Amino acid sequence: MQANRRRFLGGLLAAGLVPKPTWADAGGPAYLAAAAKPDGSFALCGIGAALDIIFEIPLPARGHAAAAHPTRPQAVAFARRPGTFAIVIDCASGAVKAELHSPQGRHFYGHGAFSQDGDWLFTTENDFELGRGRIGVWDVNKGYTRAGEVDSGGVGPHDIKRLPGSDILVVANGGIDTHPDSGRVKLNIATMQPNLTYLDQGAIIEVAKLPAEMHKNSIRHLAIGPDGQVAFGMQWQGEGEAAALVGLHRQGQAIDLIHLAEDQARRLDGYIGSIAYSRNGKVIAVTSPRGGVLHLYDAERLVLDQVYGMQDVCGVAARDRGFAITSGTGDIGSFAGQGPVLAHSDALRWDNHLVEV
Repeated sequence: MQANRRRFLGGLLAAGLVPKPTWADAGGPAYLAAAAKPDGSFALCGIGAALDIIFEIPLPARGHAAAAHPTRPQAVAFARRPGTFAIVIDCASGAVKAELHSPQGRHFYGHGAFSQDGDWLFTTENDFELGRGRIGVWDVNKGYTRAGEVDSGGVGPHDIKRLPGSDILVVANGGIDTHPDSGRVKLNIATMQPNLTYLDQGAIIEVAKLPAEMHKNSIRHLAIGPDGQVAFGMQWQGEGEAAALVGLHRQGQAIDLIHLAEDQARRLDGYIGSIAYSRNGKVIAVTSPRGGVLHLYDAERLVLDQVYGMQDVCGVAARDRGFAITSGTGDIGSFAGQGPVLAHSDALRWDNHLVEV
């Protein structure tokens, strides 16, 4: 019987008829998030649409964000920046499929994105000797081996996203130069020049810059609307309060900034941790863990609509109704316009980002 079964499976494989694993084989998670556990260990978690924990896979150190393969149940978990490793995990089995190590003279910034077909992984990196951003290119079908790198279009690339229905990448070049010898010290605040850079097949096709008076506003995190509009969250490096910490951009147009009243700007404490569009693209949610606040903006009128307090809130992502949210205190929950509905766990303290699968 075993010999017959092996011959049968061998025939299916030869004919290409054995179904390839999908995210359903990993329990069908809706989100991925890194977390810290009470014993000091770390994990990558799969979270269901009902915000239940589907799986926990150990990580060797603190995670930051993850990239989910578009079809296979594989996730790339990135170390907290500045990190030099990322781990490719088979989320169906929990096995480590590959380890990515940044080349000498580089470190990762904690984010990555897959090509539309899933054949390539792109990672944000720092060439810290030249003080220039790079995008690492990894060949998924060759075991995530490094295939090369391209210019990020600026300094300090942090987040990277792919525009829907295309292989155009948008990079959040934060503008801040760092070097491992100086830890996390920011070396060029006086001269920083953040931007959004769009890449197509490795070539820079557009660069969008902030107004001169906003050059100390580090562009950090990205959200992509269903029509390709880019929303971004910033972290202010200047004196006083930033008049705007959220911006929007559409290719071929100028950046629009969402300006805030002074009291609302002060509450964000100069820091946006995560950003997300609603499913219909009409609402933008941003979090400030430092300010302990969740903001909801009208994406069409470019105004602040709702404000909610939540201690150490950071992770945010769209769900069918409203948003899913996580915090560093162990809260996870949903928001659908009537205030957050939260559940607390002492077993998992969530890291910065909630990544949609």
